[in-house]
Amino acid sequence: MSNIEKLFSMQGKVALVTGAGSGMGARFAQVLADAGATVICAARRKDKLEATVSKITAAGGKAIALSVDVGDSTSVERLFDDAETAVGPVNVLVNAAAQVDFGLFPDVEDERWQNLINVNFSGIMRTSRSFSRRLIAAEKPGTIVNVTSIIAEQVMLGVPVYGSLKAAANHFTRSMARDMFDKGIRCNAIAPGYFLTDMVEAYFETDAGKADIERHPMKRLGRVEELDGALLLLASDASSFINGAVLSVDAGQVIQLH
Repeated sequence: MSNIEKLFSMQGKVALVTGAGSGMGARFAQVLADAGATVICAARRKDKLEATVSKITAAGGKAIALSVDVGDSTSVERLFDDAETAVGPVNVLVNAAAQVDFGLFPDVEDERWQNLINVNFSGIMRTSRSFSRRLIAAEKPGTIVNVTSIIAEQVMLGVPVYGSLKAAANHFTRSMARDMFDKGIRCNAIAPGYFLTDMVEAYFETDAGKADIERHPMKRLGRVEELDGALLLLASDASSFINGAVLSVDAGQVIQLH
């Protein structure tokens, strides 16, 4: 293994990825396993998680599936307990669980508002809190990578809640980094632009979605594998001097829109 390969290697790491049943989360779990990590694939639906684990193990990687509801603190604590029992303490956390909801303001009902907050923002807090408390108690270092969005940096029609929560997640990432400067736990975020995942596929098949693609600098959606480099940078020791950063991966879309 070359020095560069060692720099980005995840050998000896135990990584937990939320939202690993599909989309970016599933891809991230595969990438981390390919780089040598033992991966805990976590989400609500066990059947989707098993599909992700099967792909990883078929390629020679190490992974297990554990159910979690990031909207429930008890479920999150149980997740980390079960992970430690199965494969040992987690030292890399990737918060990829998310829900998107399209709809104009003020047509936002309380139930939708609370549900999105619970998953897209409070869920990050719960998993990061459990992860950090355990590492601090053990006096061990670790890395958190939050998945946010370029929508945090701009105002877009029809996503007032989702965009606001992603902006909050960016700030929370920086705040966690600042609070844990002396704890050895680094916190960074990846902010993807428009990527083709099952969560947004239907939207990009609409006239409005197609128009958004035409306005894109590359006039296409990103492919999830185009996030691999950013993930490995922030999850590995290659980013040992990067903390509190939000890395946009969007082909310059934010620059264009500003």
